[in-house]
Amino acid sequence: MSKPLTPLDIQRLQRRGQELLLPRVPRITVGCATCGCARGAEEVFRALQRHLSARGIPAQLDRVGCSGWCSKEPLVTVHLPGMPKITYGDFTPQDVPDLIGSIAAKTISLHKALYRLDAEENIMNGTPLTYTHKGRSTAREVPSASALPYFKHQKRLVLRNCGIIDPLSLEQYCGRGGLSAVCAALTRMEPEQVIDEISRGGLRGRGGAGFPTATKWSAARAAPGKKKYIICNADEGDPGAYMDRNILESDPFSVLEGMLIAGYAIGAQEGIVYVRREYPHAVATISRAIRIMRRAGLFGRNILETSFNFAVRVVQGAGAFVCGEETALIASLEGRQGEPRPRPPYPVEHGLHGMPTCINNVETLATVPVIIARGGKWFSRIGTRGNSGTKVFSLVGAVKHVGLIEVPLGVSLKNIVQNIGGGAADGTRVKAVQTGGPSGGCIPVRRMDVPVTYEDLAALGSIMGSGGMIVVDEKTCMVDLAKFFMAFLKDESCGKCLPCREGIAAAYTILDAITRGTATMADLDRLRMICEALEAASLCGLGRTAANPVLTTLRYFKFEYGAHINRRSCPAGVCAALIRLSIDARACIGCGACVKACPAGAVSGLPKKVHRINQKACIACKACSAVCPVGAVIIS
Repeated sequence: MSKPLTPLDIQRLQRRGQELLLPRVPRITVGCATCGCARGAEEVFRALQRHLSARGIPAQLDRVGCSGWCSKEPLVTVHLPGMPKITYGDFTPQDVPDLIGSIAAKTISLHKALYRLDAEENIMNGTPLTYTHKGRSTAREVPSASALPYFKHQKRLVLRNCGIIDPLSLEQYCGRGGLSAVCAALTRMEPEQVIDEISRGGLRGRGGAGFPTATKWSAARAAPGKKKYIICNADEGDPGAYMDRNILESDPFSVLEGMLIAGYAIGAQEGIVYVRREYPHAVATISRAIRIMRRAGLFGRNILETSFNFAVRVVQGAGAFVCGEETALIASLEGRQGEPRPRPPYPVEHGLHGMPTCINNVETLATVPVIIARGGKWFSRIGTRGNSGTKVFSLVGAVKHVGLIEVPLGVSLKNIVQNIGGGAADGTRVKAVQTGGPSGGCIPVRRMDVPVTYEDLAALGSIMGSGGMIVVDEKTCMVDLAKFFMAFLKDESCGKCLPCREGIAAAYTILDAITRGTATMADLDRLRMICEALEAASLCGLGRTAANPVLTTLRYFKFEYGAHINRRSCPAGVCAALIRLSIDARACIGCGACVKACPAGAVSGLPKKVHRINQKACIACKACSAVCPVGAVIIS
């Protein structure tokens, strides 16, 4: 754009964005975030381009981000004017001709149709938006999104634009109400009023600690300093977690608008997006979004014709898990080794380059525009007392519907796993849910009625964390799971403080001995003592919460530890040193699949004859069990 945006320009952008989101021609979108691209979304997009061009069909084809239902990617959504939006799942280039044919005929294809959307609410202003002509749906054969358990129990505030807008179209972002919040904040509110609104909303930091956002902002605003910083913490390193990555890839302008509002509220002149280098798509998207906003005059001097000046840049981290901790992140930004330091002083008093620095994570900042647009009182009515609003989780593991979900705080863990997630996959049963990343606890299925709040999860020995939620089934050994997380934390510990450096390594050694069948009950007492010392004496949150996976599995699955130690057996049949594989002579059909799959050459047998496993050669990898078509391999 040739000149900086004004408030009047934003209104024009909103009208233009609405025209792009609801064009007079068919609009087709393809989810091209990392999850979609990994399953062939780009190939689908190019096939759609070719067929539309070849048939001369006027249509608007957009790349969008991830809508959240990652296990159904690639996702394609078609909106014919006056008809409901139809979303198709598991789409391939081979499905394109049929879809293009239906679009040409102005009819709705039912092939691979997942759900329809007849109407929705514009989250930023609360107005209803109807897609169908005169409110009548013409695709009753396709289930409504509101009737599907996956969406029925969600409330999408942070994910409001994900999978709907072109992530790099400022017009489409504005068409969904984007920039209305920052316009209101800068032109009609004092910084203190902005903080008061966030306080009324009761927003707590979504990065893990759950600290009240308004309290942090107030402290940063009151702190003396020639320069102040706002940092977006996108250093997401939890195994199985990708909330921040998806938001940056699918709706970067919401994060940047939140940074603008936060910067105005605390009096910051500069913002930094600290994102891990392992997120190339997210880095590229947020970097391009910053350039777009800079060209529009939304970063720089006299933003929206006010005296507010603000600049934003991207810094890539090297992927150290500990750099998600505030003081380690600051050390990394300053070119030093990413190690935590004792607090106080807190970053809001003495942060980057010794100046007051406010650090909020991606999800927190993406929530800010919603609160300013709809009001803190409205936001506080969502969720529960002391835990207002929604939370985004990455629901992964042994669950049918893997993906990103957003629910009001206070819903039960059971509701998330059984209704939204669809329960365990492959006909197994859910055994536990690990929440909060590698430092979170494992909650058994019998305690899954727990409301998902910061306090209720803590009471069970777990944490909210940034939103990782890993479901495990009965085929998972809880001792082996605890060992996996301790191995991760052992590698990621910065080594600065002795309790964390030595304690995690010692705990891992004991867990390894248990899974090998060489531990004693005295080792179990030592393990508990080490974990308690970790909690009490570690310098930062990584060490203080590192014991959670061990302590919760000891608390809720102690019988599995006992079986490993006393009976030298693994009830889940996972730990290789404690299991024995054999072939049931009554079931074996002699197909030879196990012979081909065995990497150690331990299986032998003639065609159509009963096969045998050489116990001395067997490495208990269970490859034979995985390929046996009749389930003849016995694990004991």
